[in-house]
Amino acid sequence: MNYTSVFDIIGPIMIGPSSSHTAGAARIGLFARKLFGKMPQVAELTLYGSFAKTYKGHGTDVALVGGLLNFDTDDERIPQALEIAKEVGMKVQFIISEEESRHPNTVRLKLRDDFEELTVTGESIGGGKMRITGIDTFSLTVPDQNPSLLIVTDEHKEVLGQVRQLLAEGNHTVSNVETSQSSASIGTLFELQRKASAQTVERLKRLPHIKVVKSIGGASHVS
Repeated sequence: MNYTSVFDIIGPIMIGPSSSHTAGAARIGLFARKLFGKMPQVAELTLYGSFAKTYKGHGTDVALVGGLLNFDTDDERIPQALEIAKEVGMKVQFIISEEESRHPNTVRLKLRDDFEELTVTGESIGGGKMRITGIDTFSLTVPDQNPSLLIVTDEHKEVLGQVRQLLAEGNHTVSNVETSQSSASIGTLFELQRKASAQTVERLKRLPHIKVVKSIGGASHVS
């Protein structure tokens, strides 16, 4: 890993004990909460590798739930996150997986309420940093800094050209494009130089063959 500052090594301002198991986990939970757009009624958290072995002792459980409660890494309520989740009606289930994962600190968060469902897969990669590697059934890596747009379409591939045209009309520069296919849907992540405007997002949603449009802040700066 490349470090750019001392904070990449010692981690962010946080509620401990571990930048990898606590701060990174809180950021994954917070990202999932922001992407879901509200507090989930049910959160099913599947833990892999080191997370699965030490999640209680290192505070990974309370950190993940704290993030889902919209708590940042330095929020003093994180140690009480499980109790707070019960109080506000969030049902939390932890599942320990013995499957091998690409990174030892991996979690899959399946969130749902009465109206929708979202799955986010994340890795805590050290120093309080995290990496999002999957959204729903798509294997997509969310940019760490730059904002992006998740576009889910049917298999009518020509629509992606229309997406690019609307982004250009909105003066949005595309830095990178990543595509993943699952079942009869295609998930495409457009990395942008600046966050897509509300007007552009609404125009994209009206395109034919579009199933989902989600505006995502950089993984390290969820908005």
